[in-house]
Amino acid sequence: MLTHCHELCKPVSIMILVNLALAFVNLLLKKVLNEGMEYMCIITYRQAVSFIFMAPIACIYERKHKVEVHIICLLFLSALLGITLPQYLFLLGLEYTSATFACAFLNMVPVFTFIMALPFGIEKVNMQSKGGRAKVMGTFVCIGGALLLVLYKGIPLIKPQSQHIANEVTSTPPTAKLETWIIGSILLTVGCFLWSSWFIIQAKTSKKYPCQYSSTAILSLFAAIQSAILTLIIKKNNASWILKGKLEILSILYAGLVGSGLCYVAMSWCVKQRGPVFTAAFTPLIQIFVAMLDFSVLKEEIYLGSVAGSALVISGMYILLWGKGKEEGQHVLKDTQTSQDVERQ
Repeated sequence: MLTHCHELCKPVSIMILVNLALAFVNLLLKKVLNEGMEYMCIITYRQAVSFIFMAPIACIYERKHKVEVHIICLLFLSALLGITLPQYLFLLGLEYTSATFACAFLNMVPVFTFIMALPFGIEKVNMQSKGGRAKVMGTFVCIGGALLLVLYKGIPLIKPQSQHIANEVTSTPPTAKLETWIIGSILLTVGCFLWSSWFIIQAKTSKKYPCQYSSTAILSLFAAIQSAILTLIIKKNNASWILKGKLEILSILYAGLVGSGLCYVAMSWCVKQRGPVFTAAFTPLIQIFVAMLDFSVLKEEIYLGSVAGSALVISGMYILLWGKGKEEGQHVLKDTQTSQDVERQ
């Protein structure tokens, strides 16, 4: 038992630090988006910085490992589905909503990951056990919370009177704001679904190519190329590539070095050690960390729908994780009893 707790302590600590770092990334990116920076340029620069930072480390520590063609294809697909498109949709959704609200959608990642892991045999459900029923129940509760996030905004919970006055003064009608909120919600949902696919692909890739530094460097290179091409197709204004001010430069450097570099190395390691669902389970911490900083940094409002939906999503996620832990405990107990029976014989 003590050995199991010791083995669990390291990945848990790493994932807490990873999500704290990603919370700062989201706050900084929301700040530069509010100041008019182009979101596709953010992704391109961010991934380019990550590649420049990770490539020398990969050459030093993992230069003896050769990368086969099918691994390169997996990493290209992983970059497209797990980095380029999710970050594009997340930043677009972030522009339509707020940092706290956008991070609330990340709570759906563990459930999406669990659902996608079922057909690949990474996760199994036994409806005859308490753990299996809890996993299914948690999934439905989480989906209900996600629907509440998308469909219901509600009243502001902090300074509702001043917010009501502000809505009367602004020229944007409430209907237009609601439509913007719904569009942002849909974009964030699709982005979370795609990011969940990264955990599944990474679980397969890490078994065939267990080199976290090299895989992160190659992922960043592919994502930088993909996002640059996507930017040139969507935006043909060359002026958008110019970084303005220290905040934009520092935000890109931090997002690249920490958010796309070190954090992806850490998540890849945790996927290898504990599996995709365990690693994805810590994403709700991003929302908690962002909410603690959001009001003081960005002065964002928080709404009843966001709180109620987030509470349902987090509750469902931890019901799912409780069921997963229950089933794993039963498997460990069975294995122990089997080994004891063999020794007796």
